[in-house]
Amino acid sequence: MLQTGIKGTGEALVTEELSARAMGSGELPVYATPAMLALVEETAWKSVAPALEPGQSTVGTKLAFSHLAATPLGRKVRCETRLTEIDRRRLVFSAEVWDEAGKIGEGTHERFIVDSEKFLAKADAR
Repeated sequence: MLQTGIKGTGEALVTEELSARAMGSGELPVYATPAMLALVEETAWKSVAPALEPGQSTVGTKLAFSHLAATPLGRKVRCETRLTEIDRRRLVFSAEVWDEAGKIGEGTHERFIVDSEKFLAKADAR
């Protein structure tokens, strides 16, 4: 059952592929902001997926996030999300990300529940 308070956790190892240099968001070999945001989205959708009806999925629609500190290659990062609001099909999550030295990111993420087949049909029709 979908209800506020659902928590999710996700982890990643900061590799060259997840660096700002590799992802095109900068030139330094540190954890890229786009990689952090992808971890937030993955953690959030996976946390609520078991509570959805068959044929439903969620899509990300909004991120308001602060990248607070740089993380060098080789470190592990951990994301925690919590579903804080449900407004019909709109889901709002709070999220925090840490590396081994402390918090590196925080913010909110919004997703919408969609019927997977209808959503894909509409996307294909564009």
